[in-house]
Amino acid sequence: MHKKILFVDRDGVIVVEDQVDSFEKIRYIPGVFGGLKRLVDSNQFYLVLVSNQDGVGTPSFPLEDFEPVHTRIKETLRGEGILFDEEHIDYSLPADECPGRKPKTGMLASFFDGSWNLEHSVVIGDRLTDVELAKNIGCKAVWLTPKSDEPKLPGDLHDTCILVSDRWGEIASFLLDEPNLAPRVSHITRKTKETSITLSLSLDGGGLGEIHTHIPFFDHMLDQIRRHSGCDLSLHADGDLMIDEHHTVEDVGIALGEAFRSALGEKRGINRYGFEVLTMDEVKAEVALDFSNRPAFSYDVPIAREYIGTFPTEMVEHFFKSFSDSARCNLHMKVGTGNAHHQVEGLFKAFARAVRQAIHRNPYSDELPSTKGVL
Repeated sequence: MHKKILFVDRDGVIVVEDQVDSFEKIRYIPGVFGGLKRLVDSNQFYLVLVSNQDGVGTPSFPLEDFEPVHTRIKETLRGEGILFDEEHIDYSLPADECPGRKPKTGMLASFFDGSWNLEHSVVIGDRLTDVELAKNIGCKAVWLTPKSDEPKLPGDLHDTCILVSDRWGEIASFLLDEPNLAPRVSHITRKTKETSITLSLSLDGGGLGEIHTHIPFFDHMLDQIRRHSGCDLSLHADGDLMIDEHHTVEDVGIALGEAFRSALGEKRGINRYGFEVLTMDEVKAEVALDFSNRPAFSYDVPIAREYIGTFPTEMVEHFFKSFSDSARCNLHMKVGTGNAHHQVEGLFKAFARAVRQAIHRNPYSDELPSTKGVL
């Protein structure tokens, strides 16, 4: 059987789009190492790097600036077990109209000798010209761009483009037909007369994202969840803070719980249970949780201060109760006496680390973590 080819663009797909002419400019696309490694390990594809590098060899982009950086990128990939079988790079400028410049196929002529399974080969690229290249080759394309860009896909490329995604994990799962390993993500929009919240969550991220609730201490605590859970979390909340913080804190808890419940789906293959005992100087925080689909909340946190900064400490309990109800999880929390800031921050960190343990997914199991057969 003729082998399939995976044509992979470099800039915008492996490294962030730029004229990468110095080591300082090398920034890798999130998830690229894990996604590409899964595709390499599958042994389903012949891996080909195919890239336009505008004007390499000209005064504005000398060859001696390009080659060491490109070598470093390949060495880093090789260190992660990712080796390209071939690479084809065009150094021309668009005005040159070179027949080897994508989306033209001149530099890929060797793959048209009938010995390759082009029909089931795939181009992964971040530009529409990469989708056009796939059409010109006679294969399929994955457009690595946010799904919000999908309406920009011209009608004549719809049959060529089989997936629009900016997540390498989703791309690998799609191409390998492994839906059980697809990224667990959710996007929540919650609008009431009191608050407006948008939230994006990826359980399989790297702790990336930005949080803005207009409540500084609350932002700081939510950052602890993002950082210590390992989840990607982006959240923007506008609320009626001219009244007080109550509605914003409550609705963020509800939205975050809903996001976790949605992203976990059927919860197949996860640990389900998480627990953490964490010290923060003189304070010990304890959290245990179970994504059981049954809300239950226990809170033993004696905080002496009414406010930390401008944040009412009574809102800590309300936030976690809102999360427990919305995520439909058991959540038990306990903190010893001590500095109020340490008590609350220790609690948020312990919660995040318990979440990290509970959502961990065994890549070799699709079992539901319940003897009942349903959660």
